[in-house]
Amino acid sequence: MTAPTGTGVGPASEVRPVADVKPVADPAPLGLAAFALTTFLLSAKNAGWTHGTDAWLGYAFAYGGLAQLLAGMWEFRNRNVFGATAFSTYGAFWLGLAIYVKTLPTGTTEAEIANDLGWILLAFAIFNTYMLIWSMQVNKAVFAVFLTLEITEIVLFIGNFTANASTVKLGGWLGVLTALVAWYASAAGVINGMGDRPVLPVGTPFQAFGANRR
Repeated sequence: MTAPTGTGVGPASEVRPVADVKPVADPAPLGLAAFALTTFLLSAKNAGWTHGTDAWLGYAFAYGGLAQLLAGMWEFRNRNVFGATAFSTYGAFWLGLAIYVKTLPTGTTEAEIANDLGWILLAFAIFNTYMLIWSMQVNKAVFAVFLTLEITEIVLFIGNFTANASTVKLGGWLGVLTALVAWYASAAGVINGMGDRPVLPVGTPFQAFGANRR
């Protein structure tokens, strides 16, 4: 098939039909698990449960960051725009947060760090707001992940902006809840993808504005 004149391809070029790309295994359980574990580690620290160092940092690079970002890239291959956007964004969130913490200039005050974190969390809460709305098209388990995450981010950016340790601690507890919900959604995705029928319920979409992707 010869390309028509004026396409920029050239009259001698051959336009090949796009092959139907076979989907890969569902990357969502991996993305959810990576998000859950890293969120749990940081939230446990925010809640005041841990007494060690920043154990969450390494996992923000390797699991919550890299593994979740890869899950997002595989969702692009599966033509799942919601999953691709969500996992890629939060994979980059963990990578960015880890880089921020590791590259803090010497002499940075706690107040400056809290202010930075407040703005970071506010920005991601804005992103999460419309993803929360769109998650109503996916299923109730995914909606619950974005709902608990939305509340967590709001509480945490308020706590950081006001330098209120109690509010940040509350945000830590809410973050643990978010992680547990995400782990459930991940576990459901794994076991439901292994058989012919669902084992763990994830619920139906609340509403549909267009084609349901998952």
